[in-house]
Formats: sequence, structure tokens, C-alpha cells
Amino acid sequence: MYVQELEPVAGSLGLSALVAALPLVIVLVLLGGVRMKAHLAGLIGLLAAVLVAWLAYGMPLDQTASSAVQGAVFGLFPILWIVVNALWVYRMTVRTRHFDILRRSFGRLSDDPRIQALVVAFCFGALLEALAGFGAPVAICSVMLVALGFDPVRAAVVSLVANTAPVAFGAMGTPVVTLAQVTGLPLDDVASVVGRQTPLLALVVPLLLVALVDGRRGLRETWVPALACGVAFAVAQFVASNYVSAQLADIAAALIGAGALVAVPHSRRPAAEPVRASVLTGARSEELDEQDSAREVVRAYAPYALIVAVFSVAQIPAVKDWLAKATQSYDWPFLDVADPDGNPVGGNVFSWPIVSTGGTLVLFAGLATAVVLGVHARAAVREWLATVHELRFAILTVTSVLALAYVMNLSGQAATIGHFVAAAGAGLAFLSPVLGWFGVAVSGSDTSANALFGALQVTAARESGLSPELLAAANSSGGVLGKMISPQNLTIACAAVGLAGREGDLLRKVLPWSLGLLLVMCLIVVGQSTVVLGWMLP
Repeated sequence: MYVQELEPVAGSLGLSALVAALPLVIVLVLLGGVRMKAHLAGLIGLLAAVLVAWLAYGMPLDQTASSAVQGAVFGLFPILWIVVNALWVYRMTVRTRHFDILRRSFGRLSDDPRIQALVVAFCFGALLEALAGFGAPVAICSVMLVALGFDPVRAAVVSLVANTAPVAFGAMGTPVVTLAQVTGLPLDDVASVVGRQTPLLALVVPLLLVALVDGRRGLRETWVPALACGVAFAVAQFVASNYVSAQLADIAAALIGAGALVAVPHSRRPAAEPVRASVLTGARSEELDEQDSAREVVRAYAPYALIVAVFSVAQIPAVKDWLAKATQSYDWPFLDVADPDGNPVGGNVFSWPIVSTGGTLVLFAGLATAVVLGVHARAAVREWLATVHELRFAILTVTSVLALAYVMNLSGQAATIGHFVAAAGAGLAFLSPVLGWFGVAVSGSDTSANALFGALQVTAARESGLSPELLAAANSSGGVLGKMISPQNLTIACAAVGLAGREGDLLRKVLPWSLGLLLVMCLIVVGQSTVVLGWMLP
């Protein structure tokens, strides 16, 4: 048995924390300073974590390697299993041109570019984040807005800022699932607290979007539909994450938010010509004038309806219990780790939810989608394989980062850093979202930031007397605000709208909003850690 030590380096917590932080520092410097590709930085960071665990912490090399393999396996299943199948569904809609039909359907909902920005970037972007994440919403929504006539820079900025509120529950809840796994906290508890933080962002972001599109005039003339959309989105995200399913939180929020937006009479009024002339400075795509039959429009919306239906059925108690029976648990080979008190850690056992995991449910919905859209079995398989190929570097990044996180957690490195950081005391509540924000800004992924810092946040919370669930959730909620300034997302946005090389221009435009919203989130978490907003927590 390997027993974790908190102070393995010269009996000093400070020196031990400094050594334990080396893998994280290396990854962050390689990503943010050297601008190395994420998958290479992740692999180098993993090597550093293995060396620190072996040489500084005295973890046997076989157990160190085994913990890395377990992290990589968890990265593949269930994390990437969700992402691959969700993106596969989207690729089938593109192959059959039903995505174009969906885009035209959105374009006809309103003639007002400010409302179009809310429908496309906020609502549909949230739906894409729910299904795929990993940059897909920014790329797709930017292109759609340019097709509607938006200036490319404005389209990219709007898409980046909109990709905030849904991120914590993106890719069928992948970030919170990862957070629960690496911290050992129940998924429902973590999702519940996140669902009492990010909905507050949803109240503000739609108002911010109409201001970005048309300045004070846009805010003055369209604040009613923007607020209706934000409130509906926030309420749906809160209810779904707390009482239904974390995996359905963004899907429910996106659909209900869009419904509320369209239901407001003001949103269906045509915009005045001066407004359109000042906002739509790009060329409108002629494809938007094509007419689609009602049958094809229904088929275009079918994949998303099928996903909602499959996940809803899976939440029926009898079905949920039946699916849970397929979960297999194994004693992970070559791993026998105890915490500093001598108690076995949860990582010694690996659970494999074969059927009940989100990725398998999305796979079922994808098979039904192939039937509804008329995709031949052979073509569907080719699209699935093409999806894996498209995500090959993301797969390498996620597996290496999860392997790094597991090595740090099981060797005791994360616990050492957590005990050291706990010295911040009450200030930890304010700094907690900042750590998540920094992690996402550098890695481009809320999932990766949760894997890197989740266990650290929980350890620090327990040492300082704060709620572990609160700080774990704060890591994810603060992280969503780093998404818009991450180099990966900026590059994706620039490439999508033909602004290659102008990432710096976009960064200057979105950085103030990222920092401003981060400050708001920090104050929310501080309030929730005291009697001021403590009543908000479950």
C-alpha cells in the first residue's frame, strides 16, 4: 500500500507545494507562454507529474503508471465517449443538409439582427454547447451570424461572449461529471451548486449581447426580449440541474430560452432600417431565401428532440434503476493507495457505467437520428469514424490532462497544494473562481480545468472550513468566463469568419467582459460562503 504524504520534501509544506505545483506550472507556461499545442503540453505535464510522484513523493512507479492509465481511461470513457457521439449527431445533420434548414429556420424567426444574435449565438449556441462543446458553438454560430449579414468581427465577438453561461453543463454535462469524479463528490451535489451560480450569468449575458450588437440603442429597444430570454434560460438551467439531470440542463435551457424569446411580441417586430444598416455591414447569404417544406423543418429539429426524449426516458425511476444495474465496478490493477490518515482512496475502484452514461444515451439518439434523417448505416459509420479523426488531438489532450490529474490526485500532490492554498482562509472563496478562470483561459476547456484543479479546491475548502461543493462548483463556474479569452477559442473564431491572425484584436474586445463577469462571479461565491447569499445553497 502507498500512503500519501503531505510534506515529503524536507518536511516543509511550502517546499512540497512548490514541487507539487511543477506539473501545473509547466503545462500553463507551455500553453500560455510558449504557445505549444495543448496535446503536447499535456503529455509533457504528465511526464512531469509522474516524475514528481515517483521521485519526490515516493509513489511506486507501477502505481504511478497505473493511476495515469486510469485517468486516461476515464478521459476516453465516459468523457470523450459523450463528445464523440454528440458531435457525430451534428455531423449527420450537416451531411444531410438539415443543418442548413435549421439555420434558415432561425433566420426567419426575426428580421431584427439583435434578436437574431440572441437566437443564434445564445440559444442555439447553448444547444450546440450541450451537444458538442469544445469550440463547436463559437465556430458554427460565428459562421451563421456572418451568413445573416453580420460584420465578421462583431459576429466573432458576440459568439465568444455568448459561449459562457452554458459551458459548465456542456457536452452533456461533461465538465461537472469530470469535477464530481476527480473530487469524489456526488454528481448531483456538484451540479446543484453550479446550477445556482451560472444561471445568474444567464440573466446578464443576453443584455450584454444586444449591447454588443447595437450599443445603448440595442439595450434600450430590445431589453424586454433579452431579459425574457435570460430569465427563462436561467430558470430552466436551475431546475434541470437541481431536479432533473445535469446532462439535460443546457438542452432544456436553450429550448426554453428560445421559446420565451420568440413568444415576446417585441422580438418579432422588424428592425428599423437605420438599425439594420449600422449592424449588418456584411453580405447576407442568398441561401437564406430558399424555402423549406414543413416536413424538412421538422426533420431538422428532430435530432435535438430525440436527445431530449432519450435522456428524459432515462430519468424515469424504473428505467434509471434498470440502467444503473449495468454499471460495473472493478478494483483497478496495480493500485493500492491510502490517504495520509491511512484510509483507502476512492481511486482504487473504477466504475464503468456502460449503458447509463451520457455518451451511450446520445449514441441511442444518434442511431434514431440516422433513421429519421435517412442516413445509410455505412454512411453513419463513416461519419462516426470521421468524427473520431476530427477530434484526434482533442482526444490526446483530454486523456493526457486527465492522466496528469489522476497522478497528482492519487500521489498526494493535489492534497499538498490544497493544504498550502488553504492558508488564504476566507479569501479562498474569492480566489476559487479565479483559479478556474485561469485554467480555462489557458487550456480552453472547463473539463480540463476541473480535472486539474477540482481536487485541489476541495482539499483547500476542507482545510479552511468552507463548503467543498461550493469551491468545486466555483472552479467550474469561474472557468466558463475564461472560455472567451482562451487562445483555442480565439483561433477557432478567427478561422471561422476569415480573420486569421487577428486573435489579438478579438482578445482586446472580449477581455474586459471576461474580467468584469469574473468579478461578478467572485462576489457571488464570496456571498454564498457567508450568510449574505448562503441561503442560495442546497
